[in-house]
Amino acid sequence: MSTIMFTGGGSAGHVTVNQALIPRFLDEGWKVEYIGSENGIEKSLIQPMAGVRYHSIATGKLRRYFDWRNVTDPFKVVQGVWQAYFRIKRSKPNVLFSKGGFVSVPAVIGAWLNNVPVIIHESDVTPGLANRLSIPFARSVCTTFPHTASSLPATKACYVGPVVRAGLDQGNADRGRALCRFTDQKPVLLIMGGSLGARSINQAVRAALPQLIRQFQIVHLCGKGQLDDTIEFSEYQQFEFMTDELTEVLAMTDIVVTRAGANSIFEFLALSKPMLLIPLSQAQSRGDQLLNADFFEKSGYAEVLLEERLTPDMLLSSITSLHDNRERYIRSMAQVEQSDALSQLFDHIKQTAKALR
Repeated sequence: MSTIMFTGGGSAGHVTVNQALIPRFLDEGWKVEYIGSENGIEKSLIQPMAGVRYHSIATGKLRRYFDWRNVTDPFKVVQGVWQAYFRIKRSKPNVLFSKGGFVSVPAVIGAWLNNVPVIIHESDVTPGLANRLSIPFARSVCTTFPHTASSLPATKACYVGPVVRAGLDQGNADRGRALCRFTDQKPVLLIMGGSLGARSINQAVRAALPQLIRQFQIVHLCGKGQLDDTIEFSEYQQFEFMTDELTEVLAMTDIVVTRAGANSIFEFLALSKPMLLIPLSQAQSRGDQLLNADFFEKSGYAEVLLEERLTPDMLLSSITSLHDNRERYIRSMAQVEQSDALSQLFDHIKQTAKALR
């Protein structure tokens, strides 16, 4: 029996592609294992999946700013490398697939030390720090954007396109409205601040709620620990996050406010959902979301509101503009030819594993 080991975590964006691939490997009879952190979001998302064996390792965050944990975390990374090395040595996977995030670095190095081929997936225009550290140990790097190849070794770049989870378009709008106790008399606005939430977006949304609910019914995915139980509007439903219910909510959604993580925005593109993107600023990140948002804005798929300009009034104005112009965005998105990137990625992983048996 062939075995595949997955890794990736720290945020839902570093897990969703793995979630999409895992059922395909299970259906073909592969043994599936996963290396993640002890307390990361990847554990809560992957461990409940039937047929997947989850292994926890130590991990440290590689920060670009001063923090005393920068002194201790490298030791955690080294510990994680050895934990991954011995786990992979015992499991003997045919291939390791990495979606990125800091937990993936020890797993990738551990696989390389065991001569297990590594395939990396990069969602953004430019590789993140964890992937940049991992690329020297990888057999290939699969990309979402075609021009990402320019920042990769030519022999490793493999463009597959945006991976969209299967069944995302199978939701039912009536079930979504029943879940949120909404009617069909007002448009639905979905607000997502990323799997870990976005405090600045949450604050601006809640400050603008009295005006927003005049025009919209709102589903707000606000992140773990960021619910506000003092708000009581029938047109406003808040959740920390969603899993299976998200397809139903997407079916009833008219427009979306979201960060600009590549996995999410390409899924909204596939569903032709007009987007207001509020990318993480350069001060908050390495700037990947700014590049993603710029690409989507220039392509006519989304409007952009920069974090530095985010106020309740600007948010309200931008959402109103997006809704008023939604048909133009829908027409632009409908012209995009959707490729089956998930199948291409699945085949590439299998071919790599087969070639190195």
